[in-house]
Amino acid sequence: MKELVYHRMFIPAIENNADAVGFYDQGYEGTFADHGDRTFRLCTALHRELGVERSDRFAVMAMNSHQYLELWHAAFLGAGIINPLNLRLAGAELDYIVRDSGTEVVFVDTFFAQVFADAMAASDEPSPVRQVVLIGEGDAPHDIRYEDLLASADPVIPNEPEELDGAVLMYTGGTTGLPKGVLLDHRAELLNLHHVGMVVHFDPESVYLHQTPMFHAASMGGILGTPAAGGVSVFMPMFDPVGVVDLIEKYNVTQTVMVPTMIGMMLNQPGYRSERLSSLELLTYGASPMPAAILDTLLSDYPDLDISQGYGMTECSAILTFLDARDHRVGGPRLRSAGKAVPGVSLSIQDEQGNEVPRGETGEVCARGGNFMTEYWNKPEETEEAFSGGWYHTGDAGYFDDAGYLFLVDRVKDMIVTGGENVYSVEVESCLSRHTAVAQVAVIGIPHELWVEQVHAIVVLHPGAEVTVEELRDHAKETIAGYKVPKSIEFRSEPLPLSGAMKVLKRELRAPYWED
Repeated sequence: MKELVYHRMFIPAIENNADAVGFYDQGYEGTFADHGDRTFRLCTALHRELGVERSDRFAVMAMNSHQYLELWHAAFLGAGIINPLNLRLAGAELDYIVRDSGTEVVFVDTFFAQVFADAMAASDEPSPVRQVVLIGEGDAPHDIRYEDLLASADPVIPNEPEELDGAVLMYTGGTTGLPKGVLLDHRAELLNLHHVGMVVHFDPESVYLHQTPMFHAASMGGILGTPAAGGVSVFMPMFDPVGVVDLIEKYNVTQTVMVPTMIGMMLNQPGYRSERLSSLELLTYGASPMPAAILDTLLSDYPDLDISQGYGMTECSAILTFLDARDHRVGGPRLRSAGKAVPGVSLSIQDEQGNEVPRGETGEVCARGGNFMTEYWNKPEETEEAFSGGWYHTGDAGYFDDAGYLFLVDRVKDMIVTGGENVYSVEVESCLSRHTAVAQVAVIGIPHELWVEQVHAIVVLHPGAEVTVEELRDHAKETIAGYKVPKSIEFRSEPLPLSGAMKVLKRELRAPYWED
């Protein structure tokens, strides 16, 4: 069976929209025919010029671009397994991923070419990379230029891949240690695209802005769904809150995906005016919890905007649940939920022994469906542990309400145990974020001689704002129990450290307190 393979979706989109401009990227305007021609040439070049076979991995370390989309589409046409590299990884992590994945061909842009070259040169072992392809112009370490590669190849569509062939090897962000390679096959990716498409319609009239990094699983709807539907793709190389607004206004963008950190930065920029985003019809957020204050601002400023939340992870090809636009308009307590499972996904809340707990009780969120990874690359024991009992164990703590809405309370590893009480950092962060002076907040557990851990908040204020520790603690006491209120609050002037997926790196925030 091959009905679900991306081939079947993308080829008709090219044929039906051949002369329509569908791709805007910093002065580049490409029609669907242009995009197809370039992608088919890339497929040929990967095989004939670079020696990449269907089961081989090729890595990409670059900012968002139409070339990046071509590389994604080449992988989904069966030209090889794409290994998108997180742009914020340290040199040692990059070297580890390249070696662990067996990657021999790497595509880099001008901005990251030297970063990648330095990472490979720093290792004591010879680099396994035999070809570096440079995207764009400029003087940077490379073996061949991307445009020269395409010019030398014929536009030939490769034979269609099997459903269980690997399509993506995506390494997790590394917020808790060395990254793990998540191998996703064509079937898993396309099933999840269908799951999402049953909740969020892929509209041929849509104009989608790629601003979430294209190495991230949250970008898959825009990478696969929008072009297949005949929608327009607009590219922002790297997130910039001012530039986002400019592009939305210039191209009348109707749809985009952002993580809450990005939304907060956009709303808090100087001179922000809500009318500049009037073309937006659908805004999807996810990847980390949404601070209550930011969601309140969105709902107030954009009453006609369809706001949806997706919850998932790389291992499930991105999405497990959706809180849709209707849920956001109804409002109420369910705004703090992650929504319901998408069609085709089953969820279960389990205790430490793998027993399902009653609704309303907190446990680990577990899931199963056809959209999950094949394995953690070269890690059979961790793969077996992740799928213990036939369910994928997410590492997130949550509960169901009576209607089946999933409420996430924290990462299991981020739960703070203080004086025998469990404190979920997300709940405390949501409370503190509602104070008008607070721009960013992260809550962690730090050592305490008596309570083992104490609740500690790290706060970044809005420019020019002032608030005292006691004022913030009094604010928290209005909505959460006393044992959850931070015992200590630290103010920082610099933004909190973020991963490449724009998640706060709590591991880095905790490290200085737990070193000894």
